[in-house]
Amino acid sequence: MTDITEQEIDVFVGAVNHYFDQITGEKAKIRSSFLAEGDIRPPIYDFTGLISIGGDYRGCIYFSATRVMLMRLLLAMREPRQTDPHLLDAVGEIANTLAGNAREHFGETMAISVPMTFQGAAERLRMTVRERPYVIMIKWKQYEAAVIVDIAKK
Repeated sequence: MTDITEQEIDVFVGAVNHYFDQITGEKAKIRSSFLAEGDIRPPIYDFTGLISIGGDYRGCIYFSATRVMLMRLLLAMREPRQTDPHLLDAVGEIANTLAGNAREHFGETMAISVPMTFQGAAERLRMTVRERPYVIMIKWKQYEAAVIVDIAKK
């Protein structure tokens, strides 16, 4: 397996900005990007969407956000229902959209799964490919979220 490059990580940053700009008319701010290691673990917020990656790549992409951020995003989409199932659907859709945008860059050889969603800290959220996954910290308005990229080329 080979590592993905910093330029390839920028694809995910661009996907985040495109998503928030398209849905809300306002780009998210990238607070920081870093490699998780040691005591610096990727944050997991109230709701998380996970996309498994296959094909010429292996691993997972996660989008994790606070309850309040997802509620505000649903309102921006003119969705009045704010129940936990709706928030889970939203976080899964965001993860799927980010992975789909990345797939446009990486090509058809990157297979993406349907989203899996979790509420709270899920034990299934383990880094599977990289010892040090890439973490992209996001702020939209005053709300926090993270994209965690744990993929490598076969």
